[in-house]
Amino acid sequence: MLCGERGDAGLDLCHACRLDLPVIEVACGRCAIPLPATRHHGSLCRQCQSAPPAFARCLAPFAYHAPLDRLLKDLKFKRRLALARTLGGLMARWLEGRTDGLPGRIMPVPLHPARLRERGFNQSLALAQPIARRLRLPLDTHSCRRLRNTPAQAELPVGQRHSNLKRAFGVRQTLAGRIAIVDDVMTTGCTVQELARTLRDAGAAQVEVWVCARAGRD
Repeated sequence: MLCGERGDAGLDLCHACRLDLPVIEVACGRCAIPLPATRHHGSLCRQCQSAPPAFARCLAPFAYHAPLDRLLKDLKFKRRLALARTLGGLMARWLEGRTDGLPGRIMPVPLHPARLRERGFNQSLALAQPIARRLRLPLDTHSCRRLRNTPAQAELPVGQRHSNLKRAFGVRQTLAGRIAIVDDVMTTGCTVQELARTLRDAGAAQVEVWVCARAGRD
């Protein structure tokens, strides 16, 4: 899916290109933002120390850098759905050794019906499906829904992203246990923060976030 060579280890990616993916070596133990190599893996960034997010932790194998950023954009905006099998598969293999016990279910970030009709698919669901299969976890696409068709977060200044998502999600039933939210990229974290708060208010005991890539702060 990058150089055109034969895929390796059951993935549409050769061994050399797989080594070129921007793996996060040191990350914040709460929000997974990449940290300097001088920091200990799992230590908290300054923002998480002062204002912990609603989710217990974020797990992200990759940084949002080339060539992974292009692949995720191609998946989301160019409908290259075949990329989800490999990217979701890479996430699942990485997650196998990095979860402190598995959650009871995984939940892709829901799209508003109007946005789903426009795009034709939910990239978060496409990534979550191979994860659910490999980790043998229930995939919950029904408990939560998008109530408001909010403007795309990427189109807004950082200061407006929190208010853009206020009361954007609704839950159809009382929840319980641990839930992992699945998404493609985490930048400011506003989307998963609001969704995690909604799930906790509905009864979820703990919410964590699984994303393919984590962007750094500007």
